[in-house]
Amino acid sequence: MQAKKGDTVRVHYTGKLVSGEQFDSSAGREPLEFEVGAGMMIKGFDDAVVGMAIGDNKTINILPADGYGERSEEMVIDFPRSNFPDDMAPEVGMQLMMNNNAGQQFPVTIVDVKEDVVMLDANHMLAGKELVFDIEMMEIDSKRLIIVP
Repeated sequence: MQAKKGDTVRVHYTGKLVSGEQFDSSAGREPLEFEVGAGMMIKGFDDAVVGMAIGDNKTINILPADGYGERSEEMVIDFPRSNFPDDMAPEVGMQLMMNNNAGQQFPVTIVDVKEDVVMLDANHMLAGKELVFDIEMMEIDSKRLIIVP
């Protein structure tokens, strides 16, 4: 049986940059479970598991367009330093959670600290990067339609 859209699969994976630097892995954890084609994963990873059978291994490269997208300078914003709590000293590299107008949280990274503003980068940390994934298919749960006369 090969994985197809609509199947729930469980995979082990290791994610790296093309430089070889590892950014994530399921090693030592339960396999990652998701529904193929449901938009739960980045497109390149989702597409890669289609056609894999249990026990198959593959290595794929994912370009930014099928990963976390290109970096956008519009996602780097100046945030008034006066909006930070008095007891907080913002530092470059610090990661924070912010809320948008709809109340949804999203992560930002401080990229510069000036006298009156702090520059925040809301791009995903892997935006603009080519990714390499080693994937091993562990399980496939196929949802087959059973027609009863």
